[in-house]
Amino acid sequence: MAAGKRKHVITAEAGAPAGYTAIPVKLSEKKQSPHYLYVKEHKVREGTDTTHPPNRTLFVLNIPPYCTKACLSRLFSCCSSVQSVNVCEKPGPREKPEAPKSKFFNLKTVPGFRVAYVVFKNPAGVQAAKSLSLQGPLVISSESHPVKTGIRKWIASYAASVVDPAELKAEVDTFMQTYDKKIAEEEAKAEEEEGIPDEEGWVKVTRKGRRPGLPRTEAASLRVLEREKRKRARKELLNFYAWQHRETKRENIAQLRKKFEEDKQRIALMRTQRKFRPY
Repeated sequence: MAAGKRKHVITAEAGAPAGYTAIPVKLSEKKQSPHYLYVKEHKVREGTDTTHPPNRTLFVLNIPPYCTKACLSRLFSCCSSVQSVNVCEKPGPREKPEAPKSKFFNLKTVPGFRVAYVVFKNPAGVQAAKSLSLQGPLVISSESHPVKTGIRKWIASYAASVVDPAELKAEVDTFMQTYDKKIAEEEAKAEEEEGIPDEEGWVKVTRKGRRPGLPRTEAASLRVLEREKRKRARKELLNFYAWQHRETKRENIAQLRKKFEEDKQRIALMRTQRKFRPY
């Protein structure tokens, strides 16, 4: 073959980042051009990331917005049983949530392309997932497991955003019960430690005095604001500062000039009306 007619075959592996394996996927069977997920084994020092075990975790890049956790779990379930899927905006150790996630508050959505950590139950699942690059494109959306896109996705997102009052009230009540319990435990602990010196002999002083303040209601808060407003009005003295004197004099002079001009116009009008007219 001539040098000017050589053909260069660019494989998916050539476009993948160093150390990654490219797995072709496509949205549906009708799509012709595939999308590539870049995967590699997640390797960290032991003990640094307990939620993503190094031997059983697959790190995935270039995840499109329409590919959800359920889609990733279904795609890689052919390799081994999937234990968990964690989709995030950028790589990093996963922090364990201290409280259960809310259905209505602090909802964070990751826009655009994302990364994921797929944890298998069996370490052989990582190598089996990397071998998917030798097969045909994996289908994300099928008849049995359809993926909503476009206007259907918007409609589903809007329907999911409609709040159920009963569920919202139940979640708020649960949160307030947990909060009240936490405050009661802190107050009980503070009462036990009150007046007791520590190891170095220091006594902890709290804000709680002889007359602790009661929780204010809305009506009580309005009364306090009105009282403060009246107190400030009594403190404001008229013509107390020098600039107040200057402003008052300037306003008086302007009023006197205006009245002088009006009197001049009225006198001139009276003179024109007093002309002698015998006939």
